[in-house]
Amino acid sequence: MNFTWPIMLILFAAVPLLVWYYLIQQRRRRSLAQNFGGMPMAGAGLPSPGLRRHIPPLLFLLGLAFLILALARPQLTLSLPKVQGIVLLTFDVSGSMAADDLEPTRMEAAKAAARDFVERQPRSILIGVIAFSDSGYSIQPPTNDKDTIYASIDRLAPERGTSLARGIEASLNLLYPVKRTTFDFSSRVATPAPTPTPVPAGFYAPAAIIMLSDGENNAMPDPLEAAQAAADRGVRIFTIGIGSPGGAVLNIDGYSVHSQLDEAALRHISELTGGAYFSAASSEDLQDIYSRITPQLTVKPEPTEITALLSLASILVFLTGASLSFSWFGRLL
Repeated sequence: MNFTWPIMLILFAAVPLLVWYYLIQQRRRRSLAQNFGGMPMAGAGLPSPGLRRHIPPLLFLLGLAFLILALARPQLTLSLPKVQGIVLLTFDVSGSMAADDLEPTRMEAAKAAARDFVERQPRSILIGVIAFSDSGYSIQPPTNDKDTIYASIDRLAPERGTSLARGIEASLNLLYPVKRTTFDFSSRVATPAPTPTPVPAGFYAPAAIIMLSDGENNAMPDPLEAAQAAADRGVRIFTIGIGSPGGAVLNIDGYSVHSQLDEAALRHISELTGGAYFSAASSEDLQDIYSRITPQLTVKPEPTEITALLSLASILVFLTGASLSFSWFGRLL
């Protein structure tokens, strides 16, 4: 047990003083009884309370002990079940996301479904937003402020090429901030960051990456290497194919470019990390996919303050002692 205000525990020094005062009063009471032993006293003929008279004062001391502990604000490490997790919405913002094979466009359909997903999440779920084209960057760190998340999603717009690996790397960097490679300039030797120890797929259950992309990777590095890095950390990647198998024709800088969904690449990424692949051939399909990706119920030990419980125990013990004292002796103590 830890205490936020341990200085308050010094009040326990008053407990032995109260015990000493109570014993003095009991001794004085016995002395008076002996001095007036031959004289009739009020209550004569009634049965002696015996040890029962010590119960209310004992309850008073117990209630005082609970109250002092409550003032010190104790914390216990409790394993409490809760729906908790981090979901990273990782958006492909490459130029091909402007295709209109999903109405009104792939990008707008993905954004609309993402907003619907955010709306249904409890406040215990932290949601971050990642965007990637030929590079990946964090738009919004994980938060439960839904207005902030909506604003981040609304800012997304199609840009340049597509690097699935950069999107995965940006997501992992948000979950696992790492120290960049450092250099010893005296020897000109680079010291790389340590390689993480592989864990079972899905080991980091409270976190998940939801990647929305048409899968048309046209920039380095290899997305499967990035997916393996996520698998080594136990992070699941749910890939969502945005677009239709037939694809669409885009007009980019006066050139007609055919963009087609690459399901094989997205499926391989999800299978490698223990996630799942979904195909969103329409806006309705995409909303259904989001409803099937639910953060898990986890049991996580964490410090929990129990001040309120001890305060309640103190009040109940005080009331019990006062009730017994009034019921048996017609006085508080």
